Amino acid sequence: MLSLRMYKGITPSLAAGVYIDPHACVIGNVTLGCDVGIWPMVVIRGDVNRIVIGARSNIQDGAVLHVSRKSVANPDGYPLLIGDEVTIGHKAMLHGCKIGDRVLVGMGAIILDGATIDSDVMIGAGSLVSPGKHLEQGYLYIGNPARKARPLRTEELAFLSQSADNYVRLKNEYLAEGGRG
Repeated sequence: MLSLRMYKGITPSLAAGVYIDPHACVIGNVTLGCDVGIWPMVVIRGDVNRIVIGARSNIQDGAVLHVSRKSVANPDGYPLLIGDEVTIGHKAMLHGCKIGDRVLVGMGAIILDGATIDSDVMIGAGSLVSPGKHLEQGYLYIGNPARKARPLRTEELAFLSQSADNYVRLKNEYLAEGGRG
């Protein structure tokens, strides 16, 4: 049972090659790019704003993705915008933030409203990215609150795309075994 749900007349939009685990829930104004993988127990709730997930990104088990509504003080609210080749670790929570390309969000990390993550960034497991914080390209961030730890090494930068490749391969295996996409 694939759990795609309409909200206020808006149904999630899926590009080619998307895999959504039958035990994930995707609601409302959500756009999934080509070759996205959504794994078990993920909740992606685009009810009061939009969520866009770029090509070849993967959202791992138990992650929660949500947004903030529009208001007089913040006319655009905080949509959730995720770039290409992004790996969102198990049980991560993303709320109304913007994430560039080739980012790894570690297991259990939390990224809050208005945070902006440049491309080519790693966020350590359990880290907390405060509202409105900007994480610069090319660094590892760790801690609560997240702080710049050090520049990423060449092999770590290469791993960001490799992680996306690994998850595209895995979701293709699931689709080949009769998984629904």
